[in-house]
Amino acid sequence: MNENTIICGDNMEVMAEIPDNSVDLVFCSPPYEDARTYNIDFKLKGQDWVDWAKVRFMECLRVSKGLVAWVVEGKTKQFRYTATPILFMADLHRAGVHLRKPPAFQRVGIPGSGGPDWLRNDYEFIVCATNGGKLPWSDNTAMGHPPKWAPGGEISHRTKTGIRVNRTASRNRKSDGTREVRSYFAPKISNPGNVIDCGVGGGGHLGSKLAHENEAPFPEKLAEFFIRSFCPPGRIVLDPFCGSGTTCAAAEKTKRKWIGIDVRQSQVELSNRRIKEARAGQGALFG
Repeated sequence: MNENTIICGDNMEVMAEIPDNSVDLVFCSPPYEDARTYNIDFKLKGQDWVDWAKVRFMECLRVSKGLVAWVVEGKTKQFRYTATPILFMADLHRAGVHLRKPPAFQRVGIPGSGGPDWLRNDYEFIVCATNGGKLPWSDNTAMGHPPKWAPGGEISHRTKTGIRVNRTASRNRKSDGTREVRSYFAPKISNPGNVIDCGVGGGGHLGSKLAHENEAPFPEKLAEFFIRSFCPPGRIVLDPFCGSGTTCAAAEKTKRKWIGIDVRQSQVELSNRRIKEARAGQGALFG
């Protein structure tokens, strides 16, 4: 399979040509049930969507030696949530898939998305899984930040005697039942955690104006988060639902190789324009 290419075709047929364990990260966002037809009459919902998604996720696991991460969401209709991301994870779990606790993609939801009596939808699930064991490569502080509290910082914990101790101190119980407090040296960069905030509150945060030519784009910063955290530099990222080419553009900018697949020729052409923009260094103008 050629790298740094966008392929037009059914992703199951294209992935069948990709050898086992040959990409380092799969990151994508499939259609959300029948929320949009994508001009291809896509209208799966409920368990039918789960079954469709499961076989494709399993194929992603076959070709990946590392993490597979899908951004997914269900629908709320007539005051009832379809729960398809949760049903999807349950079916994967029952199939023996090694799930990781799903991160949440935090965003500012569409006004009214909670309906007249519920809360606005401000997050989406990112279903993550591997083929088992420790990831072959990760940099889980790549998108981190300096720690909020230095040694001796915020006071938060109280011992049984009522004495407060610093959160940044480690405590070992000694043989006489007392606790020994030892200094803790804060890391230079903290783990960013599993609630991923890309600052998405409007269209100007997607990473490129070209993203708006796709029906359901996600921010380039979200793809960058997973690429920098879970794909080694110079290695391969696969997006089997590449749409406007967000994942591939982020991979290009972060010095990774990439493969994109989309069933629509219009999106293949859009993705190629996005890659051209990324190579010209223009994408950052729209971040």
